[in-house]
Amino acid sequence: MTRYHYFLQLGKGKRNVEMSKVLLDCGNCPPDFESMKRLAQQAFHAEVIQTNELDDTLSVLRERNVDLVTINRKLDCDYSDGIKVAEAIKADPELSHVPVMLITNFKEHQDAAVKIGCERGFGKLDMAAPSTRDLLQPFLGD
Repeated sequence: MTRYHYFLQLGKGKRNVEMSKVLLDCGNCPPDFESMKRLAQQAFHAEVIQTNELDDTLSVLRERNVDLVTINRKLDCDYSDGIKVAEAIKADPELSHVPVMLITNFKEHQDAAVKIGCERGFGKLDMAAPSTRDLLQPFLGD
């Protein structure tokens, strides 16, 4: 049994059912989180978990298998810099393998995130763009 598959007992037989990938979304305001959740669920049937800051993000990453972390450039809870969350993930030997994307419309912030080991992310203005689904596909797709 892999982390993406489990078996359902159906009467006398078993059926192989694929479990969804997991997106951890950190620091978005409620409307933006709902947009991200809708995108991930509709395009990829992904499970979406919301966190607000560094501590709860690290806690979830230590407890769950996560396929992708998206982090808002400015955390909604206190407007602190989301790249600090990305830096902490990438600096942790147990978590550094987890793919991370920064959500920002600013190229210079995307470049800074890539420089610390993040994947190139996207901006909120591009949430509905086909190019955003293309960026998420390698992490949340089949």
